[in-house]
Amino acid sequence: MRKYQLERRTVLRGLLAGSGVTFSLPLLEAMLDDNGEAHADGSSLPCRFMTFFWGNGVYLPTFEPSATGPNFPLSECLAPFDGVIRPYLNVCTGLRNRCRNIITHHEGMCVFNGYDIQPFSGNKPFNSHMGGPTIDQVVANAIAGDTLVRGIHVGVDRKISSADGGTTLAALSHQGTNVPEYPEWNPQKVWTQLFGNAEASDSDLRVGILDAVKDDLNRLQKRLGQVDKEILDRHLEGVLDLEKKILAEPPACIPPGEPSETNPDIPNQQLDVVCDVMDELIALAFKCDITRTATNLFHYGASHFHYHMLGQTNFEHHFDNSHAGASGWQQRYTDVVTFVMARLAHLAQTLYDTQDPNGDRLLDSTIVYASSDCGPGWTHSLRRQPIVLLGHARNKLAFPGVHYEATPNTDPTSGQPPSAGNTSDALLTVLQAYVPTATQVGDLTGANPP
Repeated sequence: MRKYQLERRTVLRGLLAGSGVTFSLPLLEAMLDDNGEAHADGSSLPCRFMTFFWGNGVYLPTFEPSATGPNFPLSECLAPFDGVIRPYLNVCTGLRNRCRNIITHHEGMCVFNGYDIQPFSGNKPFNSHMGGPTIDQVVANAIAGDTLVRGIHVGVDRKISSADGGTTLAALSHQGTNVPEYPEWNPQKVWTQLFGNAEASDSDLRVGILDAVKDDLNRLQKRLGQVDKEILDRHLEGVLDLEKKILAEPPACIPPGEPSETNPDIPNQQLDVVCDVMDELIALAFKCDITRTATNLFHYGASHFHYHMLGQTNFEHHFDNSHAGASGWQQRYTDVVTFVMARLAHLAQTLYDTQDPNGDRLLDSTIVYASSDCGPGWTHSLRRQPIVLLGHARNKLAFPGVHYEATPNTDPTSGQPPSAGNTSDALLTVLQAYVPTATQVGDLTGANPP
């Protein structure tokens, strides 16, 4: 007997607040071929891609692993990746960002696109635009297909630098020069972008997306096989749980429409809580194939944020731990970077725990590319800019992962340590996971110092 088949783009429809909403489904057996290795129409199973940014670099002695190759030991800052996600971790160190226009912080963002920044005269001390499309946009060109949303772009830290103008630091995703995709800080608004097009009030949201599509849902459930019913039930339970988490967020976690550094400090005390909710939203969007690319501008370059949750209430990370070199800055730097790596580890764990019906974990079909705007943060150096890769996009990257070091760090406490190669080579490696014929990313070619 021929099994019931669904198109991959099947959605449930309903009304919320008087407007139409759509609700995407997870990948079901009814959407796969008989072997579970492709969609029923013969197209390949999707791969996903995400970028993640944190500001102000690292403290190299506690970040870089002490050995290279496979089975490398985790450094103090990388300790959060211990456990089941450990094999999914690749680390690249010792590379040089070859950006030629040096402003401070801005040039470091070239690690996400391989193009020189475009400085301009503005009303702030430091002004620039990105010089070309970021890697997420290039990958999206290859894998977005007919997904409902081309890419989802979120942010967490809202302590935007008052000294920096232009778009370079203001967004992680850029379609091109001065064409930013600004991040969304509010999890409820991200939810609406992904799962509905209604401009609903708080009371409308509490009615729930699932209630709005219940008629379509009931009809579908009657036609599914037992395995798909169980998959759908688990998915709906996860959606309900996530919806409750979002609606239960205290008012302090709901930023205004136009965040600025005049916002109260209270929301940023919950960086981990907000980031974890964003992780779950992104995982759900990947699972439903609503989108295949995402970005998280977790912590701004030159941010004015104080890591209160680490006991650093009196220390602005960018100024006191970096420029001022206040006593004990090395350990505070280490604690901040370890905290950031823990957020990345949570993202990886969320993708690992989320499965499609053929048993594939999302982390197996995804690559997360994470980096900062400098290597040693206290000098804003482009030497040894860290690159952390998670996942392998269906065996396109080394798995289990390795530590690749372009050149040994013979002077780890220096503000200008030895470096070699080109961070754009890492971008090309990632792009080739999705576009095997790619030969170049950006225009910062060569290995000569800028």
